Amino acid sequence: MADPNQSPMPTISRDIINLYDHFTHGDMDRRSFMSQLARLAGSTTAAVALLPFLHNDYAYAETVKPDDPRLLTEEGVAVEGGEKGLTGYLARPKIGGTRSTVLVIHENRGLNPHIKDITRRIALEGYLAFGLDVLSPDGGTPLDEDKARDMFAKLTVEVATARAISAVRFLAGYPQSNGKVAAIGFCWGGGIVNLVATGEPNLKAAISYYGPQPPVERVASIKAAMLLHYAGLDQRIDAGIPAYKAALDAAKIRYELYTYEGVDHAFNNDTNSARYNKDAADSAWSRSVAFLKRELG
Repeated sequence: MADPNQSPMPTISRDIINLYDHFTHGDMDRRSFMSQLARLAGSTTAAVALLPFLHNDYAYAETVKPDDPRLLTEEGVAVEGGEKGLTGYLARPKIGGTRSTVLVIHENRGLNPHIKDITRRIALEGYLAFGLDVLSPDGGTPLDEDKARDMFAKLTVEVATARAISAVRFLAGYPQSNGKVAAIGFCWGGGIVNLVATGEPNLKAAISYYGPQPPVERVASIKAAMLLHYAGLDQRIDAGIPAYKAALDAAKIRYELYTYEGVDHAFNNDTNSARYNKDAADSAWSRSVAFLKRELG
C-alpha cells in the first residue's frame, strides 16, 4: 500500500524480488543479502533506499482496528493441552453464542501486526479466530524480524506442525466453539496448514496461501476440504504444484486450486508494497470467505 508521504516506489526487478524471497526464507544471511542487493541495485546507497519498499510496513496492518467495537480480542491466550507456553491472539464477534473457529498461521516472521489484522478480519466474518504464535514456547515473536528469522531457522517443521495441531484440538473444545475448525496459513504458515491437514483428521477445512506442499505420500490422509492459492511468478513454490495436484486427485480429496498470474509470492500481504497485489488479494480473500461459509457454515 502506498504512503502519500513516502517517495514513489521505485521499479523493483524480478531479480531483486527473487533475492528478497530467498533471504526471507532463510537461504542466506543478512550480510550476503545486502551485498547481492547492492550489486543488483547498483550501489550500497541504492540498496539501502530499496529496503523500505521490500520490508513490511505495519503502519498498514490495521484495516480492522484492534479496538473495533464489533469485536472482543485477547492477547496471550494459552493453548490448553498444548506445549507449555503456547499462546495466541483471539478475536471473536462481540455478539455471543457458539460459532465455528478458524486457526490463523503466520508467515515465517511470527505473529506480527499484519497477522493479527487478518485474525480480526476473519472474526468480522462471524468466526472465532485464533492467531497462533508458533514461536511462543520459544519466547514469543520478537519485534525484530531478523531475530524472528533466526528463531524459525531453529524450529523444526515437526515441532511447528505439532503446535498447530494442538491449537486445532484446543479450538474444537473451546467454550464458544461449535467444534468445527478450519485453518488458514500464509507462506510458511500455508505449508504448516498443508501438513496439519495431513495429520489432523478432525480439521474441517484448510486454506493455504502459497505454502510449500506436503510430502505426496501423506496426501491420502487428508480429510479436510482444501483451498490452495498460488502466485503465478512464485517459481520456488509453484514447482511443487503438479505433484500435489496429482496426489490430491488420486486420493479423491475435495480441493480448489487457483493460480493468480503475474503476481508474486506474498501477494496477500498488504503491508509489503513490493509484492502486494490488490486484485489478486481481493479475489483470493473472496474465495476464502466463500469457502469458509460453505465448509463451516
